[in-house]
Amino acid sequence: MRSIAYALPALPGFMPPKTYAAWPVWRDSTTSDVKFQKMPKREAVRLYHDARRFERQTRQPGRQDGAISRNGLAVLHALLFDFLNYASGRLDPGYQAIARQACISVRSVARGLVALKAAGVLNWQKRSRPEAEARGGFRLVQDTNAYAVLPVSQWLGVGFWRRAEPPPPDPASWGAMPPLPDQLTQAVADRAAGDSEGAVLARLADDPGNEVAGALARLFRPIFDAHS
Repeated sequence: MRSIAYALPALPGFMPPKTYAAWPVWRDSTTSDVKFQKMPKREAVRLYHDARRFERQTRQPGRQDGAISRNGLAVLHALLFDFLNYASGRLDPGYQAIARQACISVRSVARGLVALKAAGVLNWQKRSRPEAEARGGFRLVQDTNAYAVLPVSQWLGVGFWRRAEPPPPDPASWGAMPPLPDQLTQAVADRAAGDSEGAVLARLADDPGNEVAGALARLFRPIFDAHS
């Protein structure tokens, strides 16, 4: 009888019997725990700036969007800076929450997510969870997606590159003071600038590591004291 009913849709005006899945959840939704990857905030900031450059590099003349799109950038910004747990890597907001933080519509969130996935920037795992029913037993209900921001090496932009970071400074230069002029040179400059002879002699005497400066201070100090 069931096979006959499904053979009748060819007849005009006939509606076939409608069936429903026992648990109406998306296909490939998992009920298992998802393992998130940790991401420090510094790396999240770097990824977002890479995504902005990726968007600029892939935008064609006369087009308003590149590979990621403006909606994709807005969604990525919300994911990285409003929802990502930097310590655990957990990232599983719902569409409504993303739309609220990104200041765009839910439909724009969906378009942005599609663009991010197509560009290789983002991937996600659909999830479902069991929910108890009033009559006993349980049923599966759809849960939020678990998102993962992929490394730059997996992005699909042709010709995209990550800028090389500048080399770190030489450890010997960390906190080092710039070289100062020797006391003799400084004393001549100070005297030319109008400093008194006494101040110049005092400066020469304050350089115990310079034997010449100390000798000049000892030589000229009695002469200065005799004429002062």
